[in-house]
Parts: sequence; structure tokens; C-alpha cells
Amino acid sequence: MAQLQDKVALITGAATGIGLGITRAFAKEGARLILASRDSVRLEETAGEMRAQGVHAIAIPTDVTDEAQVVALFEHVMREFGRLDILINNAGVFDGGPLDELSLETWQKVIGVNLTGPFLCSREAFKIMKRQGAGRIINIGSISAQVPRLHSAPYVSAKFGLEGLTRATALDGRAYGIAASCLHPGNVASERRQASAAPADQEPMMTPDELASVAVIMAALPAHVNLIDAIVLPVEQLYIGRG
Repeated sequence: MAQLQDKVALITGAATGIGLGITRAFAKEGARLILASRDSVRLEETAGEMRAQGVHAIAIPTDVTDEAQVVALFEHVMREFGRLDILINNAGVFDGGPLDELSLETWQKVIGVNLTGPFLCSREAFKIMKRQGAGRIINIGSISAQVPRLHSAPYVSAKFGLEGLTRATALDGRAYGIAASCLHPGNVASERRQASAAPADQEPMMTPDELASVAVIMAALPAHVNLIDAIVLPVEQLYIGRG
């Protein structure tokens, strides 16, 4: 039997990059999918790809920073499936610059998508999972939560905060069979990276599919077991000792 057979999984940021990789990996393992993203066109294309493979998949365009939209998303989940087994908080953005030049708008945008969004989604998932007595929340963090890069204060702060949210969620959920964990990727090849980097600036990369294989492992663990942190990165990427 597939590792996630008939599990109901909600994936945010599912239309591209890491989210798309996790969507495809979960589909192969038999999950039933709720896909969320602000990109409604590509989101529906992704859901269509899954349905063409016989996967039960629905697309719900959602801005995870909008509380009303998040609440509506989870209400839709319950109407469609009546339960939620796995939440993948993947939606994210990157922006930054020298600290003394950062605008409040940039700060709030990055914190909003990367930290407030996971809080809102986790809160609504927690309500469902608490009633069920089981569930798993996986946050997509970053190695920047341990080792920052220059000129990335909003992103680094959000990912540090996401690790704290993960641990707080795991503690609050312990009595209700809710596991929370954080998957910290290193460099993942994406359209944005490939379009913005000159060949000389390319760093070692892994694919979204390679990272997604670890998300499957975390999601498929027995209910009483949790892998609370996982760091996954290309072997040659500068991480330990990087400046």
C-alpha cells in the first residue's frame, strides 16, 4: 500500500517549486489533496495534472495572510473531506536588502506570508485535528533559520519564528495526538532562482522532488512518532561555517 493512502493533505504554495514537488510526491503515495496558492491559474493546472492521474485533488485559491480566506479554506476542506490528516505550510516569499535600507512594507510582506500565514493555517488545522485526536503539521522552514545570509533580515526572522511556532505547536498538540515538525531546505532549484542567477553565480542545488521525498518520510511516520526537525541540502552547499 502507498505510504499516504487516503490521507487528506492540504498543501499551501502548491502551484510551483517545493509545493509542486510535495504535491506530486504525495499524489504518488495515495494522498487526497487540497491545493492552495495565490496563483489561481497555475494552481488549477496542478490540480488538473493530479486529477488526470486519478488523484482526488481540489484547488482553492488562497492568500494565507488573509484570515477570512484561510478560515474559508479549512471550511472547504471539511465540507469536501470531513477531516484533515496533514497540513504542509509551504507558501513563502523572499525579499530583503541591507538592514538600514529595508522598508516596513518589505518586512511586513515577508513576515506575513512566511510566519503569519503558517500561524493562521496551523490554528485552523489544530481545531480540526484536536477534534480528531490526530494530525500532522509540517512547516517548510529554511537553513537560514540556523545560518543566516547577508541582507536577509525579514526572511531569516520569519524562518527563526517558524521554528519557534513549530515547537510551540508540537507542545500544544502533544495531548491531542498532533505532531508538528519543520523541514529546513537548503538550495532548491526553482524557476525564480534559475531566472535570477547568472551561470557564474549558480550554487549547488537539489530538485523539489528530492526535497519532497523527505516530506513524504516525515508525513508517513507512525502517529506516535515525530521527526521534529530535518535539514536537507546539497552536499556541496556552503552551510557549516558559511559566512
